[in-house]
Amino acid sequence: MKPIKKAVLVGGITIVIYLSVVIVTTPALAPLDTINAAFQLNSIVIIGMGMGIGLQIFLSEKSKMLGCRLDLKKKAFGGNSGGAAATSFFSFFSLVPMGCCGWWLYALSLLPGIVGTGVSVVLIEHSQTLSYLGLATIFGFSGITAYKLRREIRLQKLQTL
Repeated sequence: MKPIKKAVLVGGITIVIYLSVVIVTTPALAPLDTINAAFQLNSIVIIGMGMGIGLQIFLSEKSKMLGCRLDLKKKAFGGNSGGAAATSFFSFFSLVPMGCCGWWLYALSLLPGIVGTGVSVVLIEHSQTLSYLGLATIFGFSGITAYKLRREIRLQKLQTL
């Protein structure tokens, strides 16, 4: 599969998975209402995660196609996975006051017992900022990958001269 097609596909799947979790964890609202609420509050996060993961897939596939030997598997995908998980986790908190993601209300009630009250308050109070930080992590790892790919392409060109 071509890199751009695979990137669009995986980016779309990322968005679908995010919205599916929102729908499944919000039984009190109709699916369309849930999706609408999620996009009203977290459109930047939803679209940004799809684009960031898609960009990483594109860079990875492009490097494979060009025969580059970048060590992407451990660092970049681990960073993107961690960034995407953190982004999703914190962005769900902002949906709770609107009636979305009722399951996350239960998760929030358990949070003080796991990390303590002070940390819980900070996580909940700054959940939107933390979700943007996770998004920045996704794009940061993609930027590092793009830099490594560009450097590797330059080295290959120099070796062929």
